Amino acid sequence: MNAEIIAVGSELLLGQIVNTNAQFLSKQLANIGVNVYYHTVVGDNPERLKGALEIAESRADLIILTGGLGPTKDDLTKETIALHLGKKLVHDEVALSSIEQYFQTINRVMTDNNRKQALVLEGAAVLPNDHGMAPGMVVTVNERSYMLLPGPPKELEPMFSQYGEKEILKLQPINDKIVSRVLRFFGIGESMLETEIDDLIDGQQNPTIAPLAADGEVTLRLTAKAKNEELAHQLIDKTEQQILARVGEYFYGYDSTSLMNELFQELDARNLTLACAESLTGGLFQQEITSISGAGDVFKGGVVCYATEVKKHVLNVKKETTETYGAVSAACALELAENVRSLIQADIGISFTGVAGPAKQEGKPVGMVFIGISIKGREPKYEQLQLAGTREGIRLRTIKHGCHFLLNSLKE
Repeated sequence: MNAEIIAVGSELLLGQIVNTNAQFLSKQLANIGVNVYYHTVVGDNPERLKGALEIAESRADLIILTGGLGPTKDDLTKETIALHLGKKLVHDEVALSSIEQYFQTINRVMTDNNRKQALVLEGAAVLPNDHGMAPGMVVTVNERSYMLLPGPPKELEPMFSQYGEKEILKLQPINDKIVSRVLRFFGIGESMLETEIDDLIDGQQNPTIAPLAADGEVTLRLTAKAKNEELAHQLIDKTEQQILARVGEYFYGYDSTSLMNELFQELDARNLTLACAESLTGGLFQQEITSISGAGDVFKGGVVCYATEVKKHVLNVKKETTETYGAVSAACALELAENVRSLIQADIGISFTGVAGPAKQEGKPVGMVFIGISIKGREPKYEQLQLAGTREGIRLRTIKHGCHFLLNSLKE
């Protein structure tokens, strides 16, 4: 079964909201073996929606439409589909009763346009909306099926998971499973990684290999199709082993993990605590690590020492250090890491000092960064980087390099 997802809404085309529904639906459909080959976005215009439908009908067995089921005049999905398919719209009494009950509960008068939300295509299987008003629906005409879902993700996601998926399985028994696994790499560029596994990419069939670069990292998405998940995982395992045999030194984790999450897990497993001193990153490291649930078990605290005076008077960096080497230096990074560890009484101290831009500092170029690490019982160490990009890009990549540097140091 091949599917196409059509998202309806001018706000999507204007960039006012992100089309997360298509991402969610593609993942769910892949899990039940439905191929999604096209995503389409169309505004609130009946003629353009009709044109998108005609194109989708030429290449898909299942067309899923999201959005345009609400009470306002620009919510035209049902009306357009009904006209296109030659179907009447009728009130679903269960949905209408639910809408009426809602307005009684909030003690407000229900206007006529709210009744519109209870309209469904005649003969359609109705998908209840447990988190909103407009029900979804599925109808099959001339061996092609159409599923209509509400636009708000809080309504669409539970509706599809609880009711929509079951309706698709009724349409056609689906045996194949599509399984994906993401391999995450840091410290190697996309072009270099592709060069190392070029022959594997060229020869890909099942699993497929899809590289993607973002924010200083590279990921490979391996996707396999098989009769069951176990066989799909076996296919992926074999390809993963071939890849890691070549570029395994840069691999750090799977799927939706992050360098910060991997660092947190490593610290937690070792029962180690961490403190941080941040200059150019301005608290970004602390923000990222404290966004992880349970961070309090490993992260004790930190100091944002943006000004040189704070480095000297709060974190006790020696005057000679800043005068001789500067605040952007290996010597300063080492002292910051050691002193913040001692001040906060943590097992590990990490520091970040450098030039994020837009101009040079102390005669040092934009993108020059020093990361210091002090681990209790070991000699402190530092890493010097020369990064490129925007101010925010340099700050973000600095944090990632810090996580990677500390992860590798812990494993030494």
